[in-house]
Formats: sequence, structure tokens, C-alpha cells
Amino acid sequence: MARITGSYPEDLDLLIEGAVEAGVFAGKSDALREFVREYFENHENERIAAAVTLYERERITLGDAARLAAVDRWTMRDILREHGVELRLGLVDEDDAAYEVEAARELEFDDEDSDDEAPPAK
Repeated sequence: MARITGSYPEDLDLLIEGAVEAGVFAGKSDALREFVREYFENHENERIAAAVTLYERERITLGDAARLAAVDRWTMRDILREHGVELRLGLVDEDDAAYEVEAARELEFDDEDSDDEAPPAK
């Protein structure tokens, strides 16, 4: 898990401490994680902008960008193109390959498309 150091106003710190002492959060880190998570859940454009920027700077893969933006890969690909970001195709490393294999395992198919069904009568 990543660590971050920052500063914020004293009143905000007191509110966070009070919430922790009241049992709302287990600790300050839990409170801050919840605040950031909720922010990005409620601000789709900012979440997508962050994913686009990270992909553009080659810090994450297309799959990671899609996950962070909370969209599927095809939608993320279209978003990147709309932002004028050149797509990087192919696997970067073994971790990327493992991620792709796991993503493929999670694919769901409609039962209608199953090969188990009899072919239509002629």
C-alpha cells in the first residue's frame, strides 16, 4: 500500500480525530482513504482524467487505466483516442501478461452464444 504525506487545516484534522474517536473510522488513514475513494466515485471526469494522464505518461497499462477509470477496455481505448493519446499495444512485462490472463478468465459470455446449443434447422 502506498504512503502519502500531506498537510491540511487544523479544523479538518480535529474533525478527522473526532470521527475516529467516535468510532466512525478505525483511524486517520481509514478516514482519508474513504474520503479519496468517495471523491473519485462521485467525480467521474476527474477519475478518467487521472487514468488518461497516467496512461499517457506510460505509468500504467490500458487495462490499469480502464480499471482506474471504472470502464471497460474498449471504452477506455475510445476515451484515450478522444484525448489524442496514442495507444500502446502489446504486453509490457510478465505482470502485464498475468493481468491480461486474469482479465480473460473473468470474461463473461451470454448463454445464447454457447456452443452447446444445437445448430438451427435448415
